[in-house]
Order: sequence, then structure tokens, then C-alpha cells
Amino acid sequence: MDYAGIQNDQNLNEQLTLVDKVENDLLHFFHSQQYKAGDVILTEVELATQLSVSRTVIREAMLRLRMRGLIESRKKRGTVITNPDLLSILEKTMHPGILDNETLRDIFELRLVLEIGMADLLFERVTPADVEELYAIVADEPLNTENMFFDAEREVRFHGKLYDIAGNQTLRRFQRMLLPSFDFVHKSGLLKKPVQHKKFVSHRGLIDVIQFGTPETFRSAMRNHFEPHFQRLF
Repeated sequence: MDYAGIQNDQNLNEQLTLVDKVENDLLHFFHSQQYKAGDVILTEVELATQLSVSRTVIREAMLRLRMRGLIESRKKRGTVITNPDLLSILEKTMHPGILDNETLRDIFELRLVLEIGMADLLFERVTPADVEELYAIVADEPLNTENMFFDAEREVRFHGKLYDIAGNQTLRRFQRMLLPSFDFVHKSGLLKKPVQHKKFVSHRGLIDVIQFGTPETFRSAMRNHFEPHFQRLF
């Protein structure tokens, strides 16, 4: 590469670094002005003056914020602050086939931790109709839990219903993203440790705890339900 090419690469790196800084500066500026969703922000020219940078750099930084769902342009109003969809970018990028093994393992562990920790939401919001629906979902399950190590379709139906009962829509969407990666890890051979003790609390057992137990006993039961997975992790 000739000197001019090297110089161009250096200039590009410097520009990217500046855009990174201005992107953060814009967020700090919006915060300092106490902007809320729906508020109109300054124009690119005004922001360039405010931050003492070129309009080109401001435009690039603003484009990044648009891609992150933090701002948007509205007809006859200008650019406004938006309430970002926190999971939209994650939904578009969480493809288990292209994630590295460490990330996949982290996702696998994350799902276990979330479902053990959702007990209080479940017990606060569960209804008798929910319990009946859960029992209907598991009506055809075998009584021997050793035969139910992991079935993707049943997992989606049963655990998806638990997330519905919990009533947290962000958590529900997150679960929909986690399950494909969880299934992928389960089938990929990434977790090589054998399961020594296959007896665990079944889905039906979890429902019994929801109906007659407490958040504390549910957390314990869910931990036991996931015991085969934990054995493969540790």
C-alpha cells in the first residue's frame, strides 16, 4: 500500500473514532436537555455548532442513533426522540448458527437463570384458568421424567405459558429468542458432560408447586427441573 493509501486509512480511523465520540456526546446532550420520547431535537446544523464538529460527523452519528431506534424523522416536525424497541436489534442478530460457542453457552445458562428467578411474578399473577391450561399442555406427558429430558415443542408451549403468566412482555420476547439457541446448544454436542442422575421435577410437578406451593418452593422445583442441563454444564 502506498503512502496515500495508508494516510487515507488513518484518516478513516480517526473519523470513525470521532463519530463514536460524537454519538456518545449526542446521547449525553439529549440527557442533559432532559429530552423525552416525542421531543423535537435540534437540527444537524445546530447540533454541529453545539458540539463543535462538522455537520458530516453529526449526520453519521445521527444515522447510528436512527439505526438503534433512538431517534426518527417525522414529517413537518423534524427529528424526535423515540422510545426504542430494546430487543429489536437483538432479535435480528441472535442466530445460533453464527454465534460462537462461548456466547451460545452463555445464552444456555441465561435461560436457566431467568426461569428459576421468575417465581414471584408467576405467583403474583397466576389464575386458576392458567393452572388448568398448564395441566392441559402436559396431559400427554409420560409419567417417567427420565423420558422427558428435552422436547423442543413441549418446552415452547409449557415454558412459553409460564412467561405469559408472568406478564412481562419484554421477558416473553426474550424467551422466544433464547429457546432456539437453547435447543441448538442441546443438540450440538457443545455440552459434553454426561447426565448422571436423570430423575427431575417434571412439568406436571412444576404445576403442582404453582398450585399449592410458594415462590421459594417453585424456585427449588425449577432448579431441579433443569438439573440435567446443569449437570452437563458443571
